Amino acid sequence: DAEPGYDLTALLVDNGYDARQMVETGERFYTSLGLDPLPETFWERSLITRPQDRDVVCHASAWDIDSRDDIRIKMCTNVNAEDFRTVHHELGHNYYQRAYQDQDTLFQNGAHDGFHEAIGDFVALSVTPEYLVQIDLLDEADVPGAEGDLGLLMDLALDKIAFLPFAVMMDQWRWRVFRGEITPEQYNSAWWDLRNQYQGIYPPVERPADAFDPGAKYHIANNVPYLRYFLSYILQFQFQQAACEMAGWEGPLHRCTVYGNEEVGARFNEMMEMGASQPWPDALEAFTGTREMDGSAIIAYFQPLMSHLEEANADRSCGW
Repeated sequence: DAEPGYDLTALLVDNGYDARQMVETGERFYTSLGLDPLPETFWERSLITRPQDRDVVCHASAWDIDSRDDIRIKMCTNVNAEDFRTVHHELGHNYYQRAYQDQDTLFQNGAHDGFHEAIGDFVALSVTPEYLVQIDLLDEADVPGAEGDLGLLMDLALDKIAFLPFAVMMDQWRWRVFRGEITPEQYNSAWWDLRNQYQGIYPPVERPADAFDPGAKYHIANNVPYLRYFLSYILQFQFQQAACEMAGWEGPLHRCTVYGNEEVGARFNEMMEMGASQPWPDALEAFTGTREMDGSAIIAYFQPLMSHLEEANADRSCGW
């Protein structure tokens, strides 16, 4: 049975959530860790819903305007599970920005590019059934048992695991373009060659030679390096594993939430306050106790799903 056992979007709608309440709930997660509430200017100056009087870029982002207290998000929030997790992610950027605001200007940044993305994604990993009970979105009687784990993990794996080869492929394409190895007339064909090499997928229809499918990706069109997301997907699970051990969690890693744990919050903030002032292994060690990035936490997190898939695919040849 691959059903997660509950529908987060339906829970949000049934409980009357609106865009502001989604953001307020995200803020409460961070304050439950002992961090300060967002400044009043955040609520006055953020763009939380799509304006009716003008066109805006709705790609969610977080902003630090003055390197002090003027932090904001820009997001056309919809009431659904995806945006609920995105809110937790974007606020992670804001809390990181505020944590390192006392560093010298050159050090007001993440320890490396992956840290900024991993901060909020680590918090979003705590959006578990147990967390939803704590914030009164899910009745305790409706928390799925272990039989719901495969559905929960498959849903997340389609986001987290399937993403990893795509993230590598994105910057492989960008770097080869910058080096001149991919010429303008090859932009589209090289894109699909790399997607096939790394992901095993083909375009759904034949693509013309002058098409520019890479440009449909926001980060290609806006020249945003993408390896940061690959690195963040490694780090966020390391953060999760370290935080759950710190919290004394004894269940499966994918059911752990650190909501309300101020000890975890203090260590978390200690890492964030460092910004880029120290080599990134120092920042990683401050929170996790280790100085190396390590993918083993991903395996531990998805172990039940991995065991199931290995058994289900035992007689199949997987690959392309």
